[in-house]
Amino acid sequence: MTSVTSAPVPARVVLSQADIDRALTRIAHEILEANKGSRDLVLLGIPRRGYPLAVRLAQKIAAADSTVDAAAIVGQLDVTMFRDDLSHQGTRPPHPTKLPRTGIDNKVVVLIDDVLYSGRTIRAALDALVDLGRPRIVRLAVLIDRGHRELPIRADHVGKNLPTSSVEKVRVRLEETDTPAGGTPVNEVVIEGGL
Repeated sequence: MTSVTSAPVPARVVLSQADIDRALTRIAHEILEANKGSRDLVLLGIPRRGYPLAVRLAQKIAAADSTVDAAAIVGQLDVTMFRDDLSHQGTRPPHPTKLPRTGIDNKVVVLIDDVLYSGRTIRAALDALVDLGRPRIVRLAVLIDRGHRELPIRADHVGKNLPTSSVEKVRVRLEETDTPAGGTPVNEVVIEGGL
């Protein structure tokens, strides 16, 4: 009996740079609408790719609301030490947590991440947030929701729902984090693997 091995499936682009830009513009407007404006709004990006997405969203919110200073509403929330899978994952370098000058107490905090999958990163983010203050409301915005949740966590704002199999990998590639030195900037979402 001969065994047949299939060739690896090439990565396929599911969001281009233009698609990502449109999704972020829509999410920015959804955030403003849900918040009834920009008052008390704080965007906290989860490293690595959530932070540049938060910066882009803050710029889009500032473009839609001239009273907003994009740099003043964005921060970075490191969740490394709050993860429940540290013993199962390779080592991850922690990133600094940077809060806006106004802090997060009594603010509307929108956590920003690239891909929502099991929900464990967001659970860690909620634990990290509690150590830093007491927001009035916490919401979640993600570029991709791929399903396969292990915890009861749902995004309030989603760029694209992307049904995937558990063997596929969703890769978000952003120019801020994934462009090689001297290389061409890349902004795309691809799916790798599968059958």
